[in-house]
Amino acid sequence: MTAPSIEDTWIRRYHRAPDSPIQLVCFPHAGGSASFYFPVSRTLSPAVDVSAVQYPGRQDRRSEPNIETIAGLADAITEAVRPLTGGPLAFFGHSMGAVLAYEVALRLERDGAAPLVRLYVSGRRAPSRVRAETVHKLDDEGIIAELRDLSGTDSDLLSDPGALEMFLPAVKNDYRAVETYRDIPGRSVSCPITALIGDSDPRVTTDEANAWADHTTGPFDLRVFPGGHFYLVDQAQPVLQLIADGLTSG
Repeated sequence: MTAPSIEDTWIRRYHRAPDSPIQLVCFPHAGGSASFYFPVSRTLSPAVDVSAVQYPGRQDRRSEPNIETIAGLADAITEAVRPLTGGPLAFFGHSMGAVLAYEVALRLERDGAAPLVRLYVSGRRAPSRVRAETVHKLDDEGIIAELRDLSGTDSDLLSDPGALEMFLPAVKNDYRAVETYRDIPGRSVSCPITALIGDSDPRVTTDEANAWADHTTGPFDLRVFPGGHFYLVDQAQPVLQLIADGLTSG
């Protein structure tokens, strides 16, 4: 039996669109899985060929060890997406996924790949804006309370001991990775960056999101939607319309 390629290990495709002129790779939030972006793929296909990154330690990769740092994750994902750089490519990342998308974009440009068509960073302050966050040091109940507050996890799952046993290790790992992440000053991408946030997100202010402009030598814009940290669930239609317009117009 042939071993799966690194791309097959890390990348999930739900609605293949091989005739699309552009690819969009989506990066999940802390504790999240590739399937979070199934609706994005369903809506944007076939105009956009959407794929999503599957981190180890969850869903079909649950038996694999988690990667403990953003740098380690970004290094591995860079190798997985490198085969996709032969044509127009864009990234979308939410929360921790925004940091990872940025770090992978940096690595690809450093290695000589063409700049992304656009980098969408959602629900996350700019890498240069640091907050002292310690969710990863909380006990299980504290982490569950955090997940309830952010409303990004099905409340039924948070009351299911079996489900918690399966996904809490990945959540703890990801919180530790993103909360201990520190940007290396002086780096920037050259692709356009669009930042998206909810107007009542406790994890990012407008000022912190605007600071993404300092991380690109290309154009920058900020879009603010009604809602909290997971504003993009309730605001799916306008968010997806924004992405579709940005990737398919002209």
